[in-house]
Amino acid sequence: MKKILISACLVGQKVRYDGQASRGDEQISVWQAQGRLVPICPEVSGGLGVPRPAAEVVDGTGEDVLVGAARLMTADGVDVTEAFVAGARQALKVAQKHGVVMAILKARSPSCGSSTIYDGTFSGKKRDGMGVTAALLRSEGIAVFSDEELEKAARFLGTG
Repeated sequence: MKKILISACLVGQKVRYDGQASRGDEQISVWQAQGRLVPICPEVSGGLGVPRPAAEVVDGTGEDVLVGAARLMTADGVDVTEAFVAGARQALKVAQKHGVVMAILKARSPSCGSSTIYDGTFSGKKRDGMGVTAALLRSEGIAVFSDEELEKAARFLGTG
C-alpha cells in the first residue's frame, strides 16, 4: 500500500504554532482509515515546542533556507532556522523509512507550504515558494501537495 507523509496537524494533532490542529478533510479520513498516513510535524521534530511563536522565512523561500541564503525568524527576531532545517531532515528520514510516495502538507506553513508561504514581514502577505520541508522532500523526488490540493493528490496516488 502506498504511504503518504502528512502534516500531523491535518490528522487532528494539536501541534500547530498556536497549539491547535487544522481541519482535516473526508479524503484524509479515508486514507487514515486505510492505514496510508504517516503523520509528522517537522517543527516539533526539529525541537520547537507547542505552542511556539509564529515564524516566517525572511528574504527568500524554503529552497533558499536549505542552501543558507535565507533564515527563519520569529516576529520578535529569534532565529529558528536550525530547528526548521533539522525538522525537514527528520521528515525526509521518516518519509524514506516508510517508503512514502507523496506528502500532504499544510498550506502556507514555513515548513510545509508547497507553493505559497508568508513573505517574512509578518504582515499576512504571501509570496510564491515552498517551505523548508516541502522544498527538501520535493528535491528528493517526493511529490508534495498542500491540504488544498487533495483531489490532485488523490489522482496522483490513483485513488481519486
